[in-house]
Amino acid sequence: MSRRRIGFWYRLAAVIAKPPLVVLIKRDWRGMENIPADGGFITAVNHNSHLDPLAYAHFQYNTGRVPRFLAKHGLFKKGFVGAFMRGTGQIPVYRETTNALSAFRAAIEAVERGECVAFYPEGTLTRDPDLWPMTAKTGVARVALQTKCPVVPVAQWGANHVLPPYAKKPAVLPRKTHHVLVGEPVDLRRFYDKEMTPDLLKEATEAIMADITELLEELRGEKAPQKRYDPREARLAQRRKAKATGAAKGASSRTEQGSSEESK
Repeated sequence: MSRRRIGFWYRLAAVIAKPPLVVLIKRDWRGMENIPADGGFITAVNHNSHLDPLAYAHFQYNTGRVPRFLAKHGLFKKGFVGAFMRGTGQIPVYRETTNALSAFRAAIEAVERGECVAFYPEGTLTRDPDLWPMTAKTGVARVALQTKCPVVPVAQWGANHVLPPYAKKPAVLPRKTHHVLVGEPVDLRRFYDKEMTPDLLKEATEAIMADITELLEELRGEKAPQKRYDPREARLAQRRKAKATGAAKGASSRTEQGSSEESK
């Protein structure tokens, strides 16, 4: 299968979304030739704004290979958004439930049918303070190694200037530029035909994230930190700091209480 039929819902979304995107956001899109013309594949994309799925979908729609995103299952439930998500064949993700693996099965089936599945390997907006890619989940590697499909790394930058992470209002003026740089497929051959242990999946995932980060460095014109931001490590550090602060306050309180008693 070369190209998935775009279909009514994708065309409707394009009619609604493309005009304001074209007016409000300039485009610097490079590497489109690295999007495969035929067969199933994965795009692995960094995530730094709630707007960037729409901006990136605009880019990939223009390649003729419409993406199927993995998205929170709550978006599929009702209203126009739910109808759009179902109509365009997006893939619901059920986190921490017995249905959690269904998204990966659906992604594998889509790739094997010759479609494109777009992954945000980080699973959510990056928590890195400077918006570099953080540590990723291993789902993208699991699908890639099982299907042996091309994994195309993609870096994007600029939608975060329109709508920074967790901002409530966009900043449309002055007009911002959405930059996209697509690289050649990640070389994962050294991981093929091996037992998919947690360590192997982590290593393959990091190979994908390294290529995305390198592309983002080119877009931003600066180097990423040597150590990738890990939100789990950050949470543990915060807990240790809070515990130490609490212990210090408790010790200080006891000292003050003892001094008060001695002065009586």
